[in-house]
Amino acid sequence: MNRALVLILGVLLASWFAAVGVSKPQSVHNLAVPDASGSKKAEEQYKNIQVLKGIPADQLVPGMQFISASLGVECQFCHVQDAFDKDDKKPKLIARKMMTMMFAINKDNFDGHREVTCFSCHRGSTNPLATPPVMAEDLKPLMEAAAAAEKSEHAEAKEAPSPDQLFDKYLQTAGGKAAIDKITSRVMKGTITFGGRNVPIDIYCKDLDKRISFTHTPDGDSVTAFDGHEGWLGIPARPPRDMHGQELDAAAMDANLHFPAHLKQMFKEAQVQGSEKIGDADAYLVVGKREGKPPLRLYFDKNSGLLVRLVRYADTPFGLLPTQIDYADYRQVEDVKIPFRWTLARTSGRFTIQIAEVKENVPVDDAKFVKPAAPPEQTPK
Repeated sequence: MNRALVLILGVLLASWFAAVGVSKPQSVHNLAVPDASGSKKAEEQYKNIQVLKGIPADQLVPGMQFISASLGVECQFCHVQDAFDKDDKKPKLIARKMMTMMFAINKDNFDGHREVTCFSCHRGSTNPLATPPVMAEDLKPLMEAAAAAEKSEHAEAKEAPSPDQLFDKYLQTAGGKAAIDKITSRVMKGTITFGGRNVPIDIYCKDLDKRISFTHTPDGDSVTAFDGHEGWLGIPARPPRDMHGQELDAAAMDANLHFPAHLKQMFKEAQVQGSEKIGDADAYLVVGKREGKPPLRLYFDKNSGLLVRLVRYADTPFGLLPTQIDYADYRQVEDVKIPFRWTLARTSGRFTIQIAEVKENVPVDDAKFVKPAAPPEQTPK
């Protein structure tokens, strides 16, 4: 496995816990958020910040990812390779004007609420379409079908179970609160597939808030860890990088061994918004709003009640950046049912983890979750 693929893996594993990373391996070294306090502002952490002064530093990289996905481009479209602070490219100067325009539109027309984003107009293209398409005859049935589907969706939402009923069914199908509460640790071994390659992965969970994974590549282990308070990411031959902000929120969610039992308490408000097809399953969609955090979209299989998809978001200056996790291959492990396969997808890539072996309530040393010390700085001779 070459160095570029290891870097890609590091980015993908970072996105397992949050929407932070970069699109291309050659950009990792330049755009990875440094190990600094999450309270810093962007201009305190990065050079030549002009339009985005005042935003949290840990929102800058997700913001750049949002632009990249909205325009269907990569970092080098606007930035000079290995010199991201330079203003040598015209698209970067145009991007600053477009950011200013977007902020002004929302301020002047939507009371500052983020209603218009880069994606509103660009839709994956550098040149937004300004002219509507000709209304061909074969488009009419499609539009009528779309209108009928929207009407049906509203009717279905009214007849659907309540969010609490869906949460309760998920909890019972997963094994029930009593069985889930007995779980104190979980050790999983399997493989992770990314970029057409399969490599081994070991995952250790303990208590309600500790989780660490080791992806074993030929060049060394890639590590994603959360100890209940701090989170960090590491790739071979690089010091660990701290998680900040919404990375930690996502990490805590993934580390929660009792997630089905705690789901109902996570939301200040939840609403069923119709249903969608997830693979071969029909699933109810629940949108849950959380205090001071982006919403969650949860999809529950209509028949089994199990959670088959979760979509969470990282907040950026331009809009919400999604991370989608699909859960499948549910199996019984002692008294609970858990997914043995999950696929994480986001704007910059995807990977799948397939579990082969699970052990529950086995000893896991607390030392496994201790963050390694950064290597001492080398003093020039």
